[in-house]
Amino acid sequence: MSKLRASIIGGSGYAGGELLRLLLDHPNVEIGQVTSESNTGKYVHALHPNLRGRTTLKFASLSTLEPCDILFVALPHGETMQRIAQFAELAPRIIDLSADFRLRDANDYAKWYESNHTAPEWLPKFVYGLPEINREAIRGTSYISGVGCNATASILATWPLFAADIVDRSRGVIVEVKAGSSEGGASSSPSSHHPDRSHVVRSFAPVGHRHTAEVIQALSREGERVPVHMSVTAIELVRGVLATAHAFVKPELAGKLELKDLWKTYRQIYGQEPFVRIIRERQGVYRYPEPKILAGSNYADVGFDYDPESGRIVAIAAIDNLMKGASGTAVQCMNLMCGWEETAGLGFPGLHPI
Repeated sequence: MSKLRASIIGGSGYAGGELLRLLLDHPNVEIGQVTSESNTGKYVHALHPNLRGRTTLKFASLSTLEPCDILFVALPHGETMQRIAQFAELAPRIIDLSADFRLRDANDYAKWYESNHTAPEWLPKFVYGLPEINREAIRGTSYISGVGCNATASILATWPLFAADIVDRSRGVIVEVKAGSSEGGASSSPSSHHPDRSHVVRSFAPVGHRHTAEVIQALSREGERVPVHMSVTAIELVRGVLATAHAFVKPELAGKLELKDLWKTYRQIYGQEPFVRIIRERQGVYRYPEPKILAGSNYADVGFDYDPESGRIVAIAAIDNLMKGASGTAVQCMNLMCGWEETAGLGFPGLHPI
């Protein structure tokens, strides 16, 4: 089988570097070009030193980008929508890792991103790129949006509860997300300066985090909006997201639901998923999902517990924010879009210890 030519726009950031790492080892892909306006002409390993000896590619300018079979776009939020028509002329398939095409309603961008969407006619063309809830739609599309890392963990933790309709949808869900520093991107800022970032447990978005909109969109049904209350806390971790969600069983199930019913629910939803592992052990250190052991992998570890007295279900998910929360899922979506084995190029299980 001939390989497809893939190019990356915005390859100097963390997500772009992870994309390049994955695509270099993908059996069905050859790398075309990798762009970076501020690093044009430099070897990619100058910014991604882990790729030394793996490629001699240099960063190209966007103005020199050539047609390819599939285009990954890893630009800052707000930039892809400005150029989507131009990008569509370069490639028949596009996977955009930014937030520009994640939400179906253009009005939501004004609310959550404080700016109007400049290409609303493109929103219906994009499929929300989380395979675990949108697999068949991804198979049949040419345009895929990335998924927010905090949204990925929050949705995967809670999706079985809402899909099985065992929680009180009117009460919604409360999600506390703990996030590593790479979530902030490769550019430094006062908040990421080492003396200020080290040893922190810093609440930086108690309310109003933009990824909340994606969770609401995923969990809501036609004519019904599920309340989602998300808080995000920065912790001293480079890679990783841990979402801890709290929801309550439906009134008619109070006193009837048992822990074994949650096991059944999660197994029914995720039992055949190649990248979701159900974690709830009775013994050992890693009894619940832990992002530390997922570094570099595309796995999402999902767990749960239940307090029958209050009817509260605690759902937990851990991911590597740069992999399952960004580049890994993008490659997983590419595999589905192209009709390849879904796990191609994504077999790395993570490291332990690290």
